[in-house]
Amino acid sequence: MDRKFLPFPTDLVQMHPGLGILRFAALLAEGSESDDDTLDLMFEQMEIGALDNIAPHEIWLELERGLMAPAPAIMIKALRECGVLEIVLPEIASLWGVPQIADDPGEVDLGEHLLNQLSEAAKIKAPLPVRFALLTMNVGKSDSPREHLPSHYRHIERGAPRIRAIAERFRVPDACRDLALLALHECERVHRTSKMRAGPVADMLERVGAFRDPAQFALLMSVCSCDYYAYGGRTEPTYPKAALLDIALKACAQMDDGAPEDRAPADGTASQEVQEARATAIARAFRSERWSDETA
Repeated sequence: MDRKFLPFPTDLVQMHPGLGILRFAALLAEGSESDDDTLDLMFEQMEIGALDNIAPHEIWLELERGLMAPAPAIMIKALRECGVLEIVLPEIASLWGVPQIADDPGEVDLGEHLLNQLSEAAKIKAPLPVRFALLTMNVGKSDSPREHLPSHYRHIERGAPRIRAIAERFRVPDACRDLALLALHECERVHRTSKMRAGPVADMLERVGAFRDPAQFALLMSVCSCDYYAYGGRTEPTYPKAALLDIALKACAQMDDGAPEDRAPADGTASQEVQEARATAIARAFRSERWSDETA
């Protein structure tokens, strides 16, 4: 990526000083460069109240610009280093220093993990809902009981109202909020998907709307994939759980459930009979896949 030095605030002198700080951070994510003196200047302007009395939706316009840039992690890192992140997104700033269980190494810092997640999202040119979900889906972990760390007991109950509050505060699109809430509830469950548990897999696919809204399910898979690869050391060309769930979806698509329409629940969800048939189809597909793996 070609980079150029962008002086601050000279090029942004026509903007509100606070928005100038945010715009500069967003431009860093687009490929501009900074130095310690510039970050010090951003900090000084923050300290004298440059961010006071700015409407949250105006702040969001700059945050969205940076999130959708080729290097969104650079924006978040710069905002944190100059103290602005703690003002505009305190829920996110509080993730640094909080441990999260990982395979290798045994723990990661949630703040640093967030930067890696956003970098993975940029690699696949993920849309805004995916990037917003990655930004916010761990906000319930910042104040997990210390005696449970690095596990995060009841973080979903803490995280859901915080995600809704962030979305309301910045007037983000409903699609961003909805995907973030879905990822909050389901991402860790997706990571635990197993060939040995066809019934729970069928239930999860129904619960996340994989049959009713394939596009939303695809976005969820993107979130989970970015989270998976953000831990580092993952070299598989495809997120393994997405590949497994694709097998399950294809098995369900091929089956003939034969369930009468009048026996389906009024809310559009699948009947118990259909779910049982799906679980059976998934179990058969998983067994066939396992046998093919063992004989390959």
